[in-house]
Amino acid sequence: MGNKHNNNPFKNPDNLDEENLTEENNEEISKDNEEQNEDNELQKKFDALNQQYLRLAADFDNYRKRQEHEREELLKFGTENALKRLLEVLDNFERGKKALENVDDCAKVKESFDLVHKQVVDALTKLGLEEIETEGKEFDPNFHDAVMQTPTSEYEEHTIINELQKGYKMGDKVLRPALVNVATAE
Repeated sequence: MGNKHNNNPFKNPDNLDEENLTEENNEEISKDNEEQNEDNELQKKFDALNQQYLRLAADFDNYRKRQEHEREELLKFGTENALKRLLEVLDNFERGKKALENVDDCAKVKESFDLVHKQVVDALTKLGLEEIETEGKEFDPNFHDAVMQTPTSEYEEHTIINELQKGYKMGDKVLRPALVNVATAE
């Protein structure tokens, strides 16, 4: 019985002494501290990423609003520009109407009409309007709408014989296809 721990009446049933318990407690506390530190680091990283996400979302929302505003301004400016060009044409129509009140000469009326028509075409051309070519061209469903087909041997098949209504485009975008009569085989 030389071991003083064996004589301890308060001896741990698992044969662990007080020193062993303290070491285990210290290890558990140390592990808990490490886990808590890891949790704190993860929370900090999460908070930083969340703040970054929120800033990015706000920046994108601001970008979207700015783009929407710019698009509206472009449309407004484009419409304003078109209306200004057409106001000149409207003025000439009104001048022509006044000038023709007492005119009986048809040649004078035709000359005034042709002048105003040319001005309308010029104004629309400056805005980017282009006429779609038709007569003598090969039928293209992207630009032409065949409303008639005429069997003939005078023209090659799928050739446009005549234009029934002009078609227009702006750049590559078709605003209105041309209504055409297309040659077919007899």
